Amino acid sequence: MEDQHKTITKAICYHCGEDLPKVKYQIEDKDFCCAGCLGVFKILSENNLCNYYAYNNNPGQQLKGESHLEYLDEPKIIAQLLDYKHENSSIITFYIPAIHCSSCIWLLEHLYKINPAIFSSRIDFLKKQVTISFNHDEISLRKLVETLDQIGYEPLISLQDVVKEHSNSIDKALVLKIAVAGFCMGNVMLFSFPEYFGLSGLEKQFQSMFGWLNLAFSIPAAFYCGKDYFTSALTSIKHKHINLDTPLALIIAVLFLRTVFEVVFSIGPGFADTLTGLVFLLLMGKWLKQRTYHHISFDRDYRSYFPIAVTTLQNGREKPVSINEINVGDRLWIRNSELVPADSILMKGDAWMDMSFVTGESEPMHKVLGEIIYAGGRQTGEAIELEVIKPVSQSYLTGLWNNEHYKNNSEKQNFNDSVAKYFSLSVFLIAFSATAYWLFQHDSHRAWSSFTAVIIVACPCVLALSTPFTLSAILSVFDKKGFYVKNTDAVEELAKCNTIIFDKTGTLTSSENAEIRFSGVLNKEESIIVASLMRNSVHPLSRHILKALNVDQFYSLTDYKEVVGKGLTAKIDNHHIYAGHLSMLPIGIQTDSETGVHIVIDRSYKGYFEIKQQWRLGLTQLVLKLQKFSLQVLSGDTDKDFWILKSIFSNSTKIRFRQSPHQKLSSVIELQHAGNRVMMLGDGLNDAGALKQSDFGIAITDNINNFTPGCDAILKGNSLNYLPNFIQLSKDGLKIIKISFAIAIAYNCIGIYYAVQGTLYPLVAAVLMPISTITIISFTTLATRWFARKNKLI
Repeated sequence: MEDQHKTITKAICYHCGEDLPKVKYQIEDKDFCCAGCLGVFKILSENNLCNYYAYNNNPGQQLKGESHLEYLDEPKIIAQLLDYKHENSSIITFYIPAIHCSSCIWLLEHLYKINPAIFSSRIDFLKKQVTISFNHDEISLRKLVETLDQIGYEPLISLQDVVKEHSNSIDKALVLKIAVAGFCMGNVMLFSFPEYFGLSGLEKQFQSMFGWLNLAFSIPAAFYCGKDYFTSALTSIKHKHINLDTPLALIIAVLFLRTVFEVVFSIGPGFADTLTGLVFLLLMGKWLKQRTYHHISFDRDYRSYFPIAVTTLQNGREKPVSINEINVGDRLWIRNSELVPADSILMKGDAWMDMSFVTGESEPMHKVLGEIIYAGGRQTGEAIELEVIKPVSQSYLTGLWNNEHYKNNSEKQNFNDSVAKYFSLSVFLIAFSATAYWLFQHDSHRAWSSFTAVIIVACPCVLALSTPFTLSAILSVFDKKGFYVKNTDAVEELAKCNTIIFDKTGTLTSSENAEIRFSGVLNKEESIIVASLMRNSVHPLSRHILKALNVDQFYSLTDYKEVVGKGLTAKIDNHHIYAGHLSMLPIGIQTDSETGVHIVIDRSYKGYFEIKQQWRLGLTQLVLKLQKFSLQVLSGDTDKDFWILKSIFSNSTKIRFRQSPHQKLSSVIELQHAGNRVMMLGDGLNDAGALKQSDFGIAITDNINNFTPGCDAILKGNSLNYLPNFIQLSKDGLKIIKISFAIAIAYNCIGIYYAVQGTLYPLVAAVLMPISTITIISFTTLATRWFARKNKLI
């Protein structure tokens, strides 16, 4: 293997595909253009990673010069670059411009074979990002980057917003391709004027030269400007499915081959004008799509998804503030089950952080005073005081909510995916049938003209655009009414739901207003002890009791424990205190009420808080509007409100009390097994499992930071009455998509009627295609606004 020698021949590099120089490098009968590519091959070979070359021919990148990475040894710079760090493990996300094919994905996902200190790596192909988890004691950040460099995947490292720069670089690359395509198209049109006006007979000596010039301009138009369509089509075929770029790649290839054939054999002028015009118009359509999505994204930043308040400490007093108002240096008060919104330092309290949202590790981690606690951690013990050291990360928190780990495992196919394949196959069938017919009629010119025209005029771009544009417009309407849905696919799931399950406390009742009455006696000292316990919980009942006690000081606590659906316990100032359901208490008591929050201090029963929550305004009207759905109420509370709920809901509504979180989850699974599409509405605290399992989970919130990654949407409590309107608009959205599809079919039928006859010139078809795209975008936008106004959402 080590026997290598230099030979003098002409070929391409086995690794990167570049032309070989006169002096090449060879090993194992494989040729390489430089020592760098040879070195990469040897690394892959030594680690049994040569399958990298099986997915694509010459997938690698030519290595650049030596990189200066000394700055990656600086602790301050490392701290700014890392996403997460704990004990011996770290997580970092790199933007790698060289990612371009399935071989790149395969190799980067097998980095652990090159160095065992790399635990795992996940690739986001669209963003060209790789997230790597590694042991920083065994491999430094600098060594990790050097490893990536050695295999041809140098990260672009910047202390600025790398993702934002990347999106700009994509726009610049697209603009450059549009400029090249426009330049080629302009020149080809110029050289084609003699053909257009029948002057070629007068200037026969220039006809051949103009043909060769047009062919020369076709090469960059097809293989530089149209490269992305070929890449996408080949990738889809390798994965045994047809995507929407496949017919586009096919027509570009056919037009180019026809041009080559006609020019080389002096048969005709070719189709260079059609080819360059088509590529230019396709790229303009892509630019229009990017600009529209860019505009939509400005309306949907992290503040749209996280309107819930975070508790800050200002002059020793708690004050809720919006997440986007958090600044470096602010003090945060994070209670049990609350999420840490920004990287912070632990200043006070005993922190046991559930970092499963970040690392997937479910075991809580103990943090000591002065230690960094990273955004995404959830406190599982007493309330803690933190000092913010980094601003809230929009991309990180939004990415956390959209994490694939929290989506249902079942494969859900949207309308666009379900019809796109059949649409494309139908287009191919018609195109090949028309070609075969005209070839059978011995009219090859019409055969090829009909083939190219059918492929262009029936391009499925209209179908590809109608779904995302319609659903994105609906998301924008939802946002403005306090309904924050995760993504466009979730909107389709919302429209398909036929069963709705309500939690009671914090969902049907308002967590903002409640009447509190204490049956018993608490002295000032005991009131402070109870308030100190309640201060550590985010449960609505705890917040109401804390507000009612209205104390001006708090004690520190230890051994804090919160049992979901049961109550709280802790040791405060040498006193043991219990608060919650009767089953939570350490002693048996006789009381006239099984409900409420019962208090025991040092095995002495003090009484109970009776909490009469206010039903949400307009609840009766809301239930009436939802009668066409199958409704259920699952409450963890006692049945004291049974008759009130029976008067609000119909007799067919199943109302169950004393439901544990596990029982709620089981109820959702049972309904799904019966073929129902379930929507679950809860407060995100005791209902996390049921919210995640349901087809569409909604976390209702008023002003508590109970962010739940498992849900599909967050709904402001005062917007609950709009729920029927939201559901109806999602159904109308699917109706708009289907109407768009019908318009596309009608347009294609008319275009194909002329195209199969060979009378529709391909360039005319290429002009009609973006016109149809603009028509669909305009229709979906206007129709969405009309339906939103009809549903009283704007």
